Order: sequence, then C-alpha cells, then structure tokens
Amino acid sequence: MFTTTLSPTEKPFTSVNWNVNLSTTIVVMINSEETIGPEYEGRITFFPSTASLGLRSLTLDDTGEYTVNIIQDGKPQNGRTTLVIYEQVSNVLVTSSSTDLVEFNGSVSLSCSASGPSLSFLWLNGSSEVTASDRVQLTDGGSSLTIINVTRFDQGPFRCRVSNPVSTVTSDPVNLSISYGPENINLILPPSQGYFAVGSDISLTCSVGSRPPAQFNWFLNGDQLPDTVSELRLMNVNMSNSGNYSCQAFNSKTLSSQTSQPSAITVLEEISGSSVKPSTNLPVEGTSVSLICEASGSVFTRNWMKDGSELTLTDNIILSDNNRVLTFDTVKRKDNGEYFCQISNPISSHGDKYIMTVNYGPENVQIKGPNKVNIKGTLKLTCSAKSTPSARFTWFLNGTEILTNSAEYIKEEVELSNSGNYICQAWNNITERTSSSVVHGLTVTEKSSGCAAGCIAGIVIACCVIVAAAVGGGYYIYKKKFNKNPQKQNTEQEENMYENISITRK
Repeated sequence: MFTTTLSPTEKPFTSVNWNVNLSTTIVVMINSEETIGPEYEGRITFFPSTASLGLRSLTLDDTGEYTVNIIQDGKPQNGRTTLVIYEQVSNVLVTSSSTDLVEFNGSVSLSCSASGPSLSFLWLNGSSEVTASDRVQLTDGGSSLTIINVTRFDQGPFRCRVSNPVSTVTSDPVNLSISYGPENINLILPPSQGYFAVGSDISLTCSVGSRPPAQFNWFLNGDQLPDTVSELRLMNVNMSNSGNYSCQAFNSKTLSSQTSQPSAITVLEEISGSSVKPSTNLPVEGTSVSLICEASGSVFTRNWMKDGSELTLTDNIILSDNNRVLTFDTVKRKDNGEYFCQISNPISSHGDKYIMTVNYGPENVQIKGPNKVNIKGTLKLTCSAKSTPSARFTWFLNGTEILTNSAEYIKEEVELSNSGNYICQAWNNITERTSSSVVHGLTVTEKSSGCAAGCIAGIVIACCVIVAAAVGGGYYIYKKKFNKNPQKQNTEQEENMYENISITRK
C-alpha cells in the first residue's frame, strides 16, 4: 500500500500518474478515466480520492523506485518511495565437524546454511545466545561457529537462527556428546561410622561424575573383588568381612580412572553374657578384693558404676586391664554397695551387677543389764556387737562359760551364787575374729529384815573375806581358760575389766 499525504477530496484530480523506475506505468488517471499497465492488471487498487495505490501479489520484479505525479487545480505535486522485495529465509541447516568429543581435548566447528537474500546469523546454546570469546570464534558472517577445547557445558543443543528483513527461521537442534570424568568419586557407606553386627547385610555405593557412565572395580584391603557394579552388597557378613573398602571408576572414552578414599568396615559380635565376679565371695575388711567384669563379644569399653552413679576412684581402688578388673587394695565397710559394669561396643551393650557386702568385726562388744538383782528375781543381760555378719555370743561368769550362741542371758530366779563378773565374748564366723566385752559386775542381794548393827558388821566382814577368796579363784580360772586360745585374748582389756563386788546377807 502506497499512501499519499493528500486528504480525501470530492473534487477529482486533473491527473494522476504512478510509475516504477520512471519507465514503467502502473496506472494513469486523466479526468477520472483510469488506464492500468498490462503488467498490473488485477494486482492493483487505485484510490482516486487520495491518489493512493495498493499493489498485490508481489514478486522480486516489483523492487524499484515508485513515483506519483498529481495535478490538482492546475498545480503539480510529486511523491516518491522505494520498495525492496525479499525472499523468505528457508532451508536452514546446521552441520557439525564432530559430535563425539572429550572434554578439554577437542574442538568442534558448526556451520549454518540457508536460502534467501540478506541473511544474518545468530547462534543459540539452549536458550542463551552464543557470543565470541577466547574459546568461541564466529566467522563467515556469523554462519560458522568454532569452539576450542570443549567443556561439558558445550553440549548444546545448538541452533542457528537465520533472519532477513522479512523473515526468521531457526534450525533443528544439534547436540554434542562431551565425554568427561570420572571425577568427584565418593564411596557412600551407611551408617557412616562403619560398624556392623555379625549377620548384617551391608550396601556400599560408588558415586562418580562421568560421561559416559563409568565402569567400576571394588577392592578390599587393596585386593580386587569380582564385583563390577556401582553398588557392592555384602550379605550375612562375618568378622572376616572387616577391612578397608575402596572403589575405582574407569571411563572408556576419556581413558581416565579415579579411586575413592578407603572406607573402613568393622564387623563386630554383639555383647552378651556379661558378668561381674569377685575374687572372693566373702570380702573381709582390710583384705584385698577384686571384681572381674567379663562378657562375650567384641568388647570396646567397660564402665563401672556404684549405686547408680559413676564410680569415683579412691586411694584404695584401682582399675586395670582396660577396666576389666576393679581392685580394692584394702576393702573397707564404706565400699559396701551395688557395683555395675557396663560393657559396650558401637553396636551393642550389656551389663551385670554385684552387690558387695564387706564382712567386719566383731567390735564394740557391750553388755546391757542391771548391776544389782534381788535374790529370786529375774536377771536379763543383753550382749551387742558391731559385726557383719551378725556375731555369735558366748557368756562367762567369773571365767566359766555359762551360755553359748545367744545374745541374751536370762536367769529366772537368781541365787547368791549368780553374783560375780559377767563377760560376753563375740565371734564372727566369716572374719574368724573374736572380741570380748568389759566385765559386767552383778550383785545378788537379799531383802533387809532389820538385823542389828553388830550383826550386819559381822556379816559384811565375813562376806568380804568370802568374796575376796571367790574373786581370786575366779580370776585364776578365767585367765587359765582364755590362755588356751591366744586369739581370744585381750590382756589389757581383761586387766581393766574387773570391778569390786560386795555380797551382803541379812
């Protein structure tokens, strides 16, 4: 459409003459009569009111300079414009010098061809425009693309977009196969710590970056295994499967290989059958005692607790043999309690306890009871001692044994003969130790009936003589009896245990 700048008018133009290239007439109008050039029959539309011209079914021959000469009211007017006719772009095709390349070790040239005049070329990698750089060269008016030292990012798809002023056509994609790797190899081992129980199933995965996909080899402690896949499966493992595993990846295109860092696998037996056993079943205060912590399985650690809390070592407690043996150099009664040994490895734990009772004594032997009893009355004396296990008791009167295996001495109706010096002897059958109480003096008295002063004085004197003789005899018998068993002696105690006894009569 060739449009003039004239406004529509009802008064016809005197004449209008359209030409192309100054020689060929398109249409002539004189006094409202139109004459169309034979080449334009059926291809033009003329608008008399504005002298505009429409041209259809354009061909390459329609290229040229178009002029219009108009006379209106005796005044001539002229206009001109240039029309260029183009063919549309077609037959766009990309060819490559190679499509199979190795990263950093090859170059490639891509060439773009097309049909049509006045062509311009634009290269695309994916959706991004390709521009010239140190590695990228654009030549032959942009129709040739050369990439030096290709990388994996040069794989495409490459397209060539060809344009002229009237059309744009994009080629089909061309992809390059860029081989690379293997690289960034990694051996994946769950769980990461690498400890497994006997009988477990283990899966190791070899991860690597590679094109084409890598081929794999597996190694245990440097010895090659028969497996050639990316995942190594170990079923129902035993302790012989322990060791350092590594994988190797090989690329048949790049002819390169890479080996992973070794990963350690440790197959362990679970802890079972734990026990804590003493070196003696009857610990005695002052002696050495050891507690031995044992278990089946793969033992890593042993931890000791006492009464539910972490064991605190003191000057008489020693741990040895990787905490297997807990030794009390001289066991004390404060060491009583529950001892628990926890045996562990990374996949299991088990423990056992031992309740230790320290045997000691007897010590602090005492007699409780009256020092005076009326004749025919009841006498009850009680003997006590600090001792584990509980002590056994033997009673003596004036050095003569009168009762065995009882903490109490009871006499229902006492006689004057029951007066005297009582001693309680305690014995511990575990410690095999003996200890005696101090002398407990007892006086058996008769009820007073008003005896005269002279009578009483005579009786007192007589009794003193009798008692002196009795005490002397009793001490002799007592000392003679205890000298037969030196372990039961306590000479200093015996020498200080006697009290003066008086027996009175009406």
